[in-house]
Amino acid sequence: MKERNAQVAVVGAGHAGIEAALAAARMGLDTVLFTLNLDAVANMPCNPSIGGTAKGHLVYEIDALGGEMGRAADLVTLQSRTLNLGKGAAVRSKRVQADRIAYRAHMKHTLEKQENLRLIQAEIVNLAVENGRVTALFTRLGERWEVGCAIIAAGTYLEGKIHVGDVSYDGGPDGMQPAKGLTEALAREGILLRRFKTGTPPRINRRSIDFDRLERQDGEEDPVPYSSDTPANYLDGIEQTPCYTVYTTPDTHALIRNNIGRSAMYSGKIRGTGPRYCPSIEDKIVRFADKSRHQLFAEPCGKDTEEIYLQGFSTSMPADLQIDMVRSLPGFEHAEIMRYAYAIEYDCADPTQLLPTLEFKTVKGLYGAGQFNGTSGYEEAAAQGLVAGINAALSLSGKEPVILSRDSSYIGTLIDDLVTKGTNEPYRMMTSRSEYRLLLRQDNADVRLSPVGHRVGLLSEERYRRFLDKRETVENEKARLESVILPPSDRVNETLVSLGSAPIAGGARLSDLLRRPELTYADLAPLDPDRPALDPAVQTTVQTEIKYDGYIKREIAEAERFAKLESKPLPPDLDYCTVRGLRLEAAEKLNRIKPLNVGQASRISGVNPADVSVLLIWLSSRRPHKTE
Repeated sequence: MKERNAQVAVVGAGHAGIEAALAAARMGLDTVLFTLNLDAVANMPCNPSIGGTAKGHLVYEIDALGGEMGRAADLVTLQSRTLNLGKGAAVRSKRVQADRIAYRAHMKHTLEKQENLRLIQAEIVNLAVENGRVTALFTRLGERWEVGCAIIAAGTYLEGKIHVGDVSYDGGPDGMQPAKGLTEALAREGILLRRFKTGTPPRINRRSIDFDRLERQDGEEDPVPYSSDTPANYLDGIEQTPCYTVYTTPDTHALIRNNIGRSAMYSGKIRGTGPRYCPSIEDKIVRFADKSRHQLFAEPCGKDTEEIYLQGFSTSMPADLQIDMVRSLPGFEHAEIMRYAYAIEYDCADPTQLLPTLEFKTVKGLYGAGQFNGTSGYEEAAAQGLVAGINAALSLSGKEPVILSRDSSYIGTLIDDLVTKGTNEPYRMMTSRSEYRLLLRQDNADVRLSPVGHRVGLLSEERYRRFLDKRETVENEKARLESVILPPSDRVNETLVSLGSAPIAGGARLSDLLRRPELTYADLAPLDPDRPALDPAVQTTVQTEIKYDGYIKREIAEAERFAKLESKPLPPDLDYCTVRGLRLEAAEKLNRIKPLNVGQASRISGVNPADVSVLLIWLSSRRPHKTE
């Protein structure tokens, strides 16, 4: 490796930058990762958790591709819960309360030990572009780094500005310095930027909270790890830390309403667009004025800290008012704020400028990932970083890129939404964004994406063999359940009735019994003495695929139908204004996005089914006619 020379350079060591750098280095590329501060690597400036609704799906997918987030989250789990257990299998999502200090330490050490990777504290302030391709990055200290590809994963640091009441100052998250200069350099190269905003709640000293007045929330029994590299029983022995719930009071609401003009957000000081699905507490009070209370969560930040994170209480109110607001909550009458809440504005890119590989269309070799692409959340960032790192490495190796489809993954849905539809606010992944939710479950992420991770070189042969063995076990067990027939008997029917299920009059397959909504795979154990010993994760997949077999087949058929549109490529240099029959709005949108295929074109806002039909007719007219 030459000094100040790297094949892949990554700017920013947050969750996106980490996955990007590790992916490129593990694929054999000489990689450098720049961070403003080595002590901020893998920082969790917002909630100290990994996963949640749809976000848990992303973590499983990151792990299936060979990323690091799932492994790290398992190692630092304080509490594990599966959300939406009362709903269908498609929307069940794992969420862990994470030790933010331990997570940061693990990720930093992982980067430091990784072959082909240099981790350097330096601020990137400029870049060089020659003949439409990025060739170099420049640090604030005047160093020039020659690069083959560069991935911008700047998080919320670009021209960051902190707001607390009427106080505003340049700054990054958690008291860090902002990144200055790179915004101007990107704009000079024609990159369109916009201003977004996010925020975080205050942190409270644990000793100042009366937890007896809060509702305790314990973790689940027998949690399943995120990573298939983590032993299945690893989390069984950990002592899970409780979380607590508390509710706002009329006094809380009155304080906010009477002082709403002191909020940086409502006073007009903040011009950036905030996340609709994670509003500040003052925004909740204003927008949902009919609600008498709002639920909050008191969550630990780590084993070796007394900081408690008050989730749901994000605010940009002034410091003195924050104290009164927090102390209006039951159990928080004597609360001591250790870190005041703040809002932060930052620059980010319009993601419609990106290809599905996350490379900029106008600057070859330049990629975007994470909040720089307009998303919110650690998991969304890590997913993009992983894809950007993989594709940068593949590009420099002269190999075909990885483009994940919407029916393959939530990662594919996330990226397709960004590059096709764009976003006018910080984008958050939700299960409702996917039309293939039953295909994209947590339990089958390895089936969907492990072949991709293995193909690009991020999954070892040993791990891939374990995946193949698991997949074979699932198929064998499904076949066994379809073949085993239970004859009617008093014992069988008594067992079924005791489980709240109807008795059988004739023989019944185990699979048919499992399809009954009220019965689970575990329930059938007394009637199935010859069943093999299976890991809980395998049992979950077997049960889900049998119970939802008809619905799954329907979604597969729908995905195959849309795949036909995805298989019809569109010329990258096509001027859509020349396509007769296209509406002006559609032509303008198509010219701006430059979709890769008809499927992507059909998902662009402003392109309707009639426009898609015009494109299909236009493509058909360009095919060479057969001669007699």
